[in-house]
Amino acid sequence: MTLKQQLKFWVIALVAFVLFLVLLSNILLPFVLGMGVAYFLDPVADRLEEKGMSRTAATALIIGMFLILVNIALILIVPILIEQVLGFMDNVPEYYENIRNFLLPIIDRFVDLPAWRQNEEFNDTVGQYIGEMAKKLASFSENIVGGGLAFVNLITLLVISPVVAFYLLRDWDHIVERIDGWLPKKHAKQIRMLAKRIDDVLAGFVRGQSLVCLILAAYYGLALMFTGLEFGFLIGIITGLISFIPFVGAIIGFIASVGVALIQFWPDYIMIGAVVGIFIVGQILEGYVLVPNLVGGKVGLHPVWVMFGLLAGGSLFGFVGVLLAVPMAAVIGVLSRFAIDQYLQSPLYGDHPPNQSDS
Repeated sequence: MTLKQQLKFWVIALVAFVLFLVLLSNILLPFVLGMGVAYFLDPVADRLEEKGMSRTAATALIIGMFLILVNIALILIVPILIEQVLGFMDNVPEYYENIRNFLLPIIDRFVDLPAWRQNEEFNDTVGQYIGEMAKKLASFSENIVGGGLAFVNLITLLVISPVVAFYLLRDWDHIVERIDGWLPKKHAKQIRMLAKRIDDVLAGFVRGQSLVCLILAAYYGLALMFTGLEFGFLIGIITGLISFIPFVGAIIGFIASVGVALIQFWPDYIMIGAVVGIFIVGQILEGYVLVPNLVGGKVGLHPVWVMFGLLAGGSLFGFVGVLLAVPMAAVIGVLSRFAIDQYLQSPLYGDHPPNQSDS
């Protein structure tokens, strides 16, 4: 097969894959989640298999324990989160009034508010904006509450994902072996090398970062709750769970927590300082303990590249795209570095390529 034919084959395969995602993105979520769970738990199954347990028994034990832990976490956490979400919605008018009373004297020093209020164009613009926000809020509420379809999707997720995870985890080694047998013999060694690099990146980021997020969610949620911060548990859980997006989780959590602390504790500087201190300790814990030990320093995914991948995946394919974003970013990153290494070793670059260490 010539180079032109190979390129044609891979371009067609890529187009087919993208079309597959576009056409079936509405039903892929349970399968993508099941695949992610199987990949995440495969090392545990391998270790149990090494100790003499059959692959089927190991898979059943792992998936069973995983589901039990997930259900216990949901039973313990979801009621608290629902209570705090409802409490937050009830307190929104009070928060708005407190912020308004705090900001108006400051704004009044620089802006002639009475004159602005008498300006018809300004009032029309504000009224229009509030009307649009109300429509969006109403639409959002309908999507959440009017949920026959959402309920069906949830049931589908809870039923199909564990089944997919079980079968993929049980047959993982056979699937890998079968795919390995399909590799073009001429390039099989090189493809295996690239696949190993991609697996190293994913293992470091997906498995490691998932544990980091869970630990941070528990830390922030419990620490903020113990300070007595209103909705601290909710803010902490969300902060930890979105910490896989570099810097975004910490920034959003810090702004939300300090904002609530200022409204709730002002002028108690000690309690406000305690909330700030929780995030300082959290960042030290994440940057110097959790990430180096659980993720490692050679993941090879730049924070900006991760953020771009998540936004691009979410924009193109919704939540399924978000789940696939990191694996795709890892694949593209590894292939890009490989292409650059090939270029640096080629005559196109020059006679003396620089020494490159594998990342």
